[in-house]
Amino acid sequence: MAKIKLTKNEFKKQKDALKRYTRYLPTLELKKQQLLAEIRRVHEEMKSKRAKADAIEKGLAAWIAVFADKSDLRKLLRVKGIRTEKGNIAGIDIPLFRGVDFEEHAYDPMKTPLWVDAGLETVKNVILLDQELKILQEQEQLIQRELRTTVQRINLFDKVMIPRTEENIRVIRIFMGDQDTAAVVRGKISKSKIEKKKMEQTA
Repeated sequence: MAKIKLTKNEFKKQKDALKRYTRYLPTLELKKQQLLAEIRRVHEEMKSKRAKADAIEKGLAAWIAVFADKSDLRKLLRVKGIRTEKGNIAGIDIPLFRGVDFEEHAYDPMKTPLWVDAGLETVKNVILLDQELKILQEQEQLIQRELRTTVQRINLFDKVMIPRTEENIRVIRIFMGDQDTAAVVRGKISKSKIEKKKMEQTA
């Protein structure tokens, strides 16, 4: 740790720094709470989407089993693109899911089972949920990373910067107090000498 200067300027500098740190710390604590709340929200959304996807997949598997058709409906669809936009949570940019663009391959309705149309819609819903889950996982990773950084900063301010600055202020205050006391003592000694000299001169 660098040695501090025992001066009035340094005393003011340290007091100003302490004000900044103590003002900034509650902001970091608030950010931490916001990030934790967002992680809980993302987890709940992921749980809900997974449950929906599982239910749809089970329903789709049952259809295929009933009609004894092993063809993969996904072959009739192609994902052209995933639509996202930027959002902001507690000061960090995260992707927001906005939809999936599909390209449907033509098929002969005379040669395919009647349920294929409904099946294709179901497959679309499964893909939508899968993509939404991927975006939610990306959100979670970004929020977790920001949470780690925020916790590190909180610890730095709370356990290092604030205690160190308070100690610096204490040391400078003691030194300045000692200096003031020494100045008063020197003043009294000087005054005493002057008075003694005057008395000697008048005697």
